[in-house]
Amino acid sequence: MPDTPPTVADLRKAGIITSHEVVAAIDAYIRAPTAGPYRFASGHSLDVSALVDASPALEKVGRSRPLDAGIRTALAAAIMAARPTLP
Repeated sequence: MPDTPPTVADLRKAGIITSHEVVAAIDAYIRAPTAGPYRFASGHSLDVSALVDASPALEKVGRSRPLDAGIRTALAAAIMAARPTLP
């Protein structure tokens, strides 16, 4: 079985990406949903807009208030499960 790139959760567990960076990625998306990929300090990058566009579960994001805790939780779950681009 081929190795798959690590998820953000894997990188978080390994200390490569911090919880603060995950929150910053969510904040960046909420401020500017079309800004493009978020780059973590490690060099990994993740296009949160593409995650939202690809997920029926996140369809509500575009119609919700930016401070809705449920939306932030859904974004955090999607980001943690995503496989960012390697540096």
